[in-house]
Amino acid sequence: MSTKKINRSVIAKITGMLLTIEGFFIFLSLPFSIYYTKPDLSTINLFDPSKDFWALLISGAITIIIGAILLASFKKTSNTLTKKEGYIIVTLSWIAISIFGALPFYLSGNTLTYTDAFFETISGFTTTGSSIFNNVEIIPKGLLFWRSLTHWIGGMGIIVLSLAILPIFGIGGMSLFVAEVPGPTPDKLHPRIAATAKRLWGIYVLLTFVETILLMFGGMDFFDSICHSFGTMATGGFSTQNASVANYSPYIQYVIIVFMILAGTNFTLHYLALHGNVKSIFKNEEYKTYLFIIFGFTLIITLVLILQQNIYYEKAFRDALFQVVSIVTTTGFVSANYLIWPSSLLILMFILMFIGGCAGSTGGGVKVVRHLLIIKNSFLELKRLIHPNAIIPVRLNGASVSKSVIHNILAFLIFYIIIFVIGIIIMSIIGLDYETAIGSVTACLGNIGPGIGGVGPIENYSAIPSAGKWVLSFLMLLGRLELFTVLILLSPSFWKK
Repeated sequence: MSTKKINRSVIAKITGMLLTIEGFFIFLSLPFSIYYTKPDLSTINLFDPSKDFWALLISGAITIIIGAILLASFKKTSNTLTKKEGYIIVTLSWIAISIFGALPFYLSGNTLTYTDAFFETISGFTTTGSSIFNNVEIIPKGLLFWRSLTHWIGGMGIIVLSLAILPIFGIGGMSLFVAEVPGPTPDKLHPRIAATAKRLWGIYVLLTFVETILLMFGGMDFFDSICHSFGTMATGGFSTQNASVANYSPYIQYVIIVFMILAGTNFTLHYLALHGNVKSIFKNEEYKTYLFIIFGFTLIITLVLILQQNIYYEKAFRDALFQVVSIVTTTGFVSANYLIWPSSLLILMFILMFIGGCAGSTGGGVKVVRHLLIIKNSFLELKRLIHPNAIIPVRLNGASVSKSVIHNILAFLIFYIIIFVIGIIIMSIIGLDYETAIGSVTACLGNIGPGIGGVGPIENYSAIPSAGKWVLSFLMLLGRLELFTVLILLSPSFWKK
């Protein structure tokens, strides 16, 4: 780690810029508030839960003002970012946008405490989708739009969005890109990070637009279509309906399934497909494994539902496919209550919660590529024992994988298990029953949303004690930033000069 003194001025500048961007995003919710709730703009009535206009307006203004103050505090110093500063900026900015992003919920009076508002917001930004709202259908549309928008911003990453802007300020962003983008080795689509960020966001916007149109074609109104598209492409899972996607038509469910699969796919593959290189997609080992897991588990679950619960063939297949894709991609939308399925299927669903989407996707979790490389390395270890002098590298897509990447993955998995166990112990001490403790930790650390026990697919997190919500909020952040970006800041050696 660099021994260079931390450049606090640059950290303040970038954090301020991100808060300013967030403030303008909050303002995007105002048209929906005006159209649906028609507030009396002559009187400021902050704490009327049915009128969210003033809460959104004031929250956006506060966020922009604080961001502007931080930007103004910037002094002309070196704009070169070290890895250390990259880790600090990414973690600090995600915490900051969650703190200020919670203001609309809190000021509107739609959450009883700031803890609930923060939990809902960081759940949105980290694309977890764990909610504290018992009745989401009574929430004003402006707030619902902001709630869904937090998904969309966090899905591709506010840092990645900012990287398209940072060159204007003369700041290099490679250290930020590495610290935020999911996966053991982030892919660059262009030698310049800003160009890569623009391409990623361009694909993201395009897919969101296409899904919105297809959902509207199936009978969804514009508001529900765009909110569900935000939740799908971000693999977030916030819905505008209490029943999530369960009450929508089979057509809409299939559209969402397709786009959940696309969202859980490495966006580099989308870029290649859009440029005519479709063959490379189906040669990609991670992608083939990803599809094999989805359709393999779907087949097993479909057969069990048909044989043991006498469910109609198409519905059994649709429910199985939807829930498998939703859990694997860590989206968290619900079309069926999998807790009432046979216990054998519940075990399979629980296993799926530890897989995750592809690296370079908006999906959370461990990631398919990490599982794939560990399995490959384990089998190769048997060969190495038989042939101790042979040099047998792990290969992915025909290329040799360095030992440092394998060691990084092993460390990631060990930390993931340790944090998982510690999280369960803490949640049990706080007062949760064993099943709910496991379900909440699994769902939040994996950025999944629904879990098992008291936080299952038809439940929410409102009954979790306040202390538990802060613990789970930390786990969401850990999961979204893939452990190391946050954990490294807790290491005493990180702060030594």
